[in-house]
Amino acid sequence: MDPDDTAVALLHQLAGQVAGCTRCRLAAGRTNVVFGTGDPKANLMFIGEGPGEQEDLQGLPFVGRSGQLLDRLMLEEIGITRSHCYIANMTKCRPPGNRDPMPDEISACRPYLESQLDLIAPKVVVTLGRFASQALLDSTEGITRLRGRVYPYRSGYLVPTFHPSAALRGGGTVVAQMRSDFVRAKEVLLSPARTTAKGAGQHRVSGADSSHA
Repeated sequence: MDPDDTAVALLHQLAGQVAGCTRCRLAAGRTNVVFGTGDPKANLMFIGEGPGEQEDLQGLPFVGRSGQLLDRLMLEEIGITRSHCYIANMTKCRPPGNRDPMPDEISACRPYLESQLDLIAPKVVVTLGRFASQALLDSTEGITRLRGRVYPYRSGYLVPTFHPSAALRGGGTVVAQMRSDFVRAKEVLLSPARTTAKGAGQHRVSGADSSHA
């Protein structure tokens, strides 16, 4: 079997495993597990913090107002739709009342996300918001300080930006900053690949992240 097809099959198998997960308290209140959506062979992956109400009801990430903004910025600044990337979250179940995910909940779900990253092996990861950016960059810096840069990550790159919900609250300035981050992600997508082969690296952030660790 082609390696890409094997990865797709393993991703499907992982989704089935996650559907029955009871690793943390969030399992008790969920309607649906929100595993992820998009192209499992994509070079671009977006990672948010956790599902909201609409995501929990539909079992898909970013389908509410935040998702509409994400889709618009993705199309206008990168020139793609969600069918040409992959979208997932740090936690696969909705925190009650849309509260922030707790550290132990993020930790419980982290192996699933790492497996998704292993199998999809995107060239560029865009983290949406503070929780995803801090977790993947192993940083305590706020998103305002983390964004605006490109970080080496695994065998590719990571571009932090605001969560779309923050842009909905913050207005035009935050949206403009998100747009510039999306342009940055597109530029990295079009740049030559790093020397590590796609899917081969298991590297944590180095280089640009060292000042934030």
